[in-house]
Amino acid sequence: QVQLVESGGGLVQAGGSLRLSCAASGSIFSISAMGWYRQAPGKQRELVARITNDDSTNYADSVKGRFTISRDNASNTVHLQMSSLKPEDTAVYYCHAILRPAANFLSRAYWGQGTQVSVSS
Repeated sequence: QVQLVESGGGLVQAGGSLRLSCAASGSIFSISAMGWYRQAPGKQRELVARITNDDSTNYADSVKGRFTISRDNASNTVHLQMSSLKPEDTAVYYCHAILRPAANFLSRAYWGQGTQVSVSS
């Protein structure tokens, strides 16, 4: 059983910062990528940032220069440092991982339960 547990969401004023963390636990053979998606009310879920096991990163254009994703391979944890937050960053943020739960399993996607980030103007 694989679990992705997020922490660090909350309410912050525009211009402020938050740090999200996500820890993957359970039966994990290997992780190829971890990242964050977000979904605002009435909108589709969108990729925010992603990091692969060779530390290649990609970001949504809307967060480039403001958000930084990092990964601790030893603890299967991914962090998202969010700075210069804007009201339009308000959304539920979901942790995402592509991983193999065992050597004889194919990679598949796993999701966290989501954490609310609210930015007031």
